[in-house]
Amino acid sequence: MTKIELKPASVFECFARICAVPHPSKREEKMIDFLTEYGKSLGLETECDETGNVIIRKPATPGMEDRKTLILQSHMDMVCEKNADVDFDFDKDSIQTYMDGEWMKAKGTTLGADDGIGMAMQMAVLSGTDIKHGPIECVFTRDEETGLTGAEGMKPGFMKGSMLVNLDSEDEGEIFVSCAGGCRTYAQMPYTLEDTPAGMFFFELKVKGLSGGHSGDDIDKKRANANKLLTRFLYMCQEKYDLRLADIQTGGLPNAIPREAWCLCAVPSGCKESVRVDWNVFAADVEEEFSATEKTMEFLLDSADHQDKVIDKDTSRRLITALQGVHNGILSMCQDIELVETSSNLASIRMNKETGNIEIGSSQRSSLLSARQNMSNTFKAVFELAGAKVDVGGGYPGWKMNPQSELLRIAVEQYKALFGKEPHVRGIHAGLECGLFSEKYPGMDMISMGPTLRGVHSPDERLYVPTVDMVWRHLLAIMENIPVK
Repeated sequence: MTKIELKPASVFECFARICAVPHPSKREEKMIDFLTEYGKSLGLETECDETGNVIIRKPATPGMEDRKTLILQSHMDMVCEKNADVDFDFDKDSIQTYMDGEWMKAKGTTLGADDGIGMAMQMAVLSGTDIKHGPIECVFTRDEETGLTGAEGMKPGFMKGSMLVNLDSEDEGEIFVSCAGGCRTYAQMPYTLEDTPAGMFFFELKVKGLSGGHSGDDIDKKRANANKLLTRFLYMCQEKYDLRLADIQTGGLPNAIPREAWCLCAVPSGCKESVRVDWNVFAADVEEEFSATEKTMEFLLDSADHQDKVIDKDTSRRLITALQGVHNGILSMCQDIELVETSSNLASIRMNKETGNIEIGSSQRSSLLSARQNMSNTFKAVFELAGAKVDVGGGYPGWKMNPQSELLRIAVEQYKALFGKEPHVRGIHAGLECGLFSEKYPGMDMISMGPTLRGVHSPDERLYVPTVDMVWRHLLAIMENIPVK
C-alpha cells in the first residue's frame, strides 16, 4: 500500500505534539501550559485569561502592517471516548495515531482532531517564517465540548481583531456562516432498593458496536441511539413480564450519540427462554431498521449472578416508561434551507448508588430559541410526570448569518481561485463558539471551516488527510488577502 504523505508537514508535526499532551474537557491545564510555553518560546506576546483561554499574537509580516487583524480560533479540549475493551487514561496517556488508507485514526479512542487539527494549523501559522499575513491573533479556548465555558467566560476585549476564522468545522469545501444554539437537560429520579422476589433469572443486556457520532452534526444520518434501543426493549419486556431492573449504565457525553448501553435485570425463571427469543427477534428487527447505517451493531444477552436487591418496581416502571416516551433525534427541519432545525439527544442513563438517584442526561439543539426551549420542556415534562427532578441548563446562543460578510466574500473568492469550484456556504446544526462570540463582540465578521472529519465524538473519529492541505492552502490565501484597516 502506498504510504500517504502527511502534508503540510508543519501542521502534522504540530498535531503530533498536541496528541502527546492530555487535554480532556474541563481538565486542560497541561494543554494551557503547553500553549503558553509555545507562544513564549517563539518570542510572541502570549496571554492566558482567568478562564484559561490562551491568546498568542503575531505581528504582521513586512508590508502587511496596514491590514485588519485576523483572529484564528480553535478549542483546546477533546471528547474522551474509548472502546470498552481499551485500557487508556485520557489524563495521562498520549493519543496513539495510525493511518488507514488516507484516513488518520486513533487506536481505540477518539483522535482529538476535533479540534486538535485546528490548533495545529494555528501553531504552524505562529511558527511559520514564509507566510504572508497582517496582524494575527491565535485564540485557543478551553472546554468547548462540555458547555462552551471557555468562550462563555471570555471577557470582551480579550480579542482585538475584527475578523475571525473558526477552525472547528468538519467538511472541507464547506464554509459555515451560522450555527444552532443548544442546552443540556438533566433528570434525577430517586429510587429505593427492595428484596428480589423469589425464583428470578438475572441477565445482562448489552447493545454495542454502533456508529455514534456528534449529536448535532450527525443527528440527521439515521444512526441508532444505544440508549433508546435498550430501553425500547425494556419497555416491551415490562409489558409482558414481571421485569425487575437491578442496574443500568448507558451512554456518555451529552454531545455524543451513545454507541453502547448496558443493564442488569431479572424476570421469573420460567420466562427466561421467552426473553431470549424476544431479544433475538428484537435484534433482527433493529438490524433491518438500521441496515444502511449500522453495520457492526451487536446485541448481547448473558446470564448473570443473582442479586439480593433490585430497584423498586414502581420507580423502574416509571423510569422505563419515560425513557420509551421521551423524544430522541430530529424534531423539525428548517423551513427555508435543507438543515435540521430542532433535535434532542438522549445521551446517558446512570444508576448512581452513592446519591440514590438514576441520572438521565440529554442535549437539545435548535436554530430557534423558542423551539429549543420547547424541546427542553418536552424532556422536562416527560420526566417530571415520571417523578424526576429536572434541571435545564442555561444553554448557549446560535449564530446568525451575516449576508454582508466581507470575510465570507474573501473566503469564497480564494477558494474558487485555488480549486476552480464554488465552496458550499451553509449553516450547521451543531453548536459553535461563534454564537457566544457574536454576543460578546457585536459586529465580529466570522466564518468557520476545517478539514473533513468523520465519526467525531467516538472512537471511530477519523481525519481525511488530503483535505488538511486543502484547508491549509485556503487559510493562507485568506490571510494574505485580508483588507486594509
